[in-house]
Amino acid sequence: MREDVEALDLKDVTGTWVSAVVLQRQVEERIAALADLAHTPLFFGRLDYLHAISEDLSEGGGGERFYIGRRHVHDAGGDPMVIDWRAPVSQPFYRASRTDPQDVECRRRFGYTGGELTAYEDEHLSDPAEADTASALLAAEIEKPRVGPMRDIVATIQPEQDEIVRADITGTVCVQGAPGTGKTAVGLHRVAYLLYAHRERLARTGTLVIGPNSSFLQYIEQVLPTLGELDVAQATVQQLVAHVEVRGEDTAEAARLKGDARMAEVLRRAVRSGISTPTEPLMVVRGSRRWRVPAYELTEIIEELKGREIRYGAAREALPQRIAHAVLLKMEQGGEAPDDRVQDAVARNAAVKAVVKECWPPVEPAKLVHRLLSDAEFLAECAAGVYDEAEQAALRWTKPARSVKTAPWTAADAVLVDEATDLVQRTTSLGHVVVDEAQDLSPMQYRAVGRRCSTGSATVLGDLAQGTTPWATASWQEALHHLGKPEAHIEELTKGFRVPEEVIAYASRLLPEIAPGLAPATSIRDLSGSLTVSHHADGLVEAVVEACRKALTFEGSTGLIAADARIPVFAEALTAAGLPHLTPGTETTAEARLTLVPASLAKGLEYDYVVLDEPAAVITGEPDERTGLRRLYVALTRAVSGLQVLHSEPLPTALL
Repeated sequence: MREDVEALDLKDVTGTWVSAVVLQRQVEERIAALADLAHTPLFFGRLDYLHAISEDLSEGGGGERFYIGRRHVHDAGGDPMVIDWRAPVSQPFYRASRTDPQDVECRRRFGYTGGELTAYEDEHLSDPAEADTASALLAAEIEKPRVGPMRDIVATIQPEQDEIVRADITGTVCVQGAPGTGKTAVGLHRVAYLLYAHRERLARTGTLVIGPNSSFLQYIEQVLPTLGELDVAQATVQQLVAHVEVRGEDTAEAARLKGDARMAEVLRRAVRSGISTPTEPLMVVRGSRRWRVPAYELTEIIEELKGREIRYGAAREALPQRIAHAVLLKMEQGGEAPDDRVQDAVARNAAVKAVVKECWPPVEPAKLVHRLLSDAEFLAECAAGVYDEAEQAALRWTKPARSVKTAPWTAADAVLVDEATDLVQRTTSLGHVVVDEAQDLSPMQYRAVGRRCSTGSATVLGDLAQGTTPWATASWQEALHHLGKPEAHIEELTKGFRVPEEVIAYASRLLPEIAPGLAPATSIRDLSGSLTVSHHADGLVEAVVEACRKALTFEGSTGLIAADARIPVFAEALTAAGLPHLTPGTETTAEARLTLVPASLAKGLEYDYVVLDEPAAVITGEPDERTGLRRLYVALTRAVSGLQVLHSEPLPTALL
């Protein structure tokens, strides 16, 4: 299929050089999408239907067979050999069961090692005599070692996950997923499915995956290409709102206040604070005649535009036309017959432009936010009745800068600039947005994401128990309200497929303190001895390094998770011990399978074996105890095969 595309002769098939460039790019993208993936098989399953589905075979009365794979594959004659997993005919591979066989006689799963077919397994769903047993191949695929980038789960999607993946594009879906339930992979496969089912629509409107940090985006970026999808943008929230250069850092209280939804009203007032009504009439000179618009008429026009609550910039663009229309009415009353060209000319009249500049002055979002955070009187005026004096003091910069370029902008400030920018000019909306680790977003960040899908849909992924910011989401209903999608459907995934039962049960002891409303997760993987906890009164660093060395004797990846402040200590200790180590987001290799992970970057990552250093240090590294316990919960749930916890200080009471 790739060679056919490479052999295409594009000469003399396009009318202009522009269309030739566009066609050449499409061909190159098609070639890239058809690239060989050495360790990824073209098919992983087979469906034998009791009855034919294809129209040309339906009259024969016999069954029909389909091979299921990551992408469509056809033979030299154009006939399909492998059906894309996203096609409707493939859906029973994930949802058919003995109680609901969906006309499937036999479902076959194929097992692969390094791209070679090594096993297969049949389920005769329509045979009542066959025992209902768990799939050994499915379990083996789930438990494969995590070496290399994040793997796709297309061969192991479960029925409850498939329902989310194939949910209609017109609706927003929120997925509350416990650690190891595959919520991130479900979100990415949902993007791949939507691009397959609604390709033309999303080609026009675009898709975006939003992750918590750059390391996490590097970790997941390998999934979609394996599914044949290349044109999906990825960004963090900070990259979305990069209107100013972030060079400062807020206190936890200032960041919480700036992220509060109340700031939207403060900014709305600030943007409109310059609007005024004229005290003098407008005089427009046209040739030998003068046309007078009284001040009260100008005031009525301005008040009407204010009441419509349209974007500030759109209203400012409409104001001169509205004033010009008032002038044209007077011209018609005076016996003239002006047309649209005259109205446009009046709108550009110097006197009209002067009124617009005075009564509806231009607003530069960054300058406006700079003034708001620097000028105590202006902030007090805009925040009256919204923030009290103490809160206003916490919001303001301690050392105001003289200009926008030298201002100590923080990450929370950049979100405020984005809100102000949208109040002036509407943000472009995409067709679909996936936001992962959404529980860590502030209300103002939710609003920023919501603007990017105001006319589209979203997939919201997260776990309330893993909220590790002072402003972390309290409930999904509240979060979806700020996102602008209050009608979204909420799904909960509690069955884990990655984290061993012993490990998830240990971590779940923290749930009553960090997320009382959540049900504890369970796991289908019962690995005896997957958890060890050891106390070391002396020589903790040496014991941790030795634990890493031992973990590396097993197949797969190893992650050493430690409080951010202790990372330099372990970087030096691992180097001295001759253990090469990577940073989060870097792909593991046969030579380097150990990753040194700051606790603040552990979220969303997973390793076969995790060595966790000093839980007490992870907790005290956060602004408050609840956030620290949530950070610890994240660190405890990164292991796929084994977790070793080493400590010298006392463990949290819940873990004793």
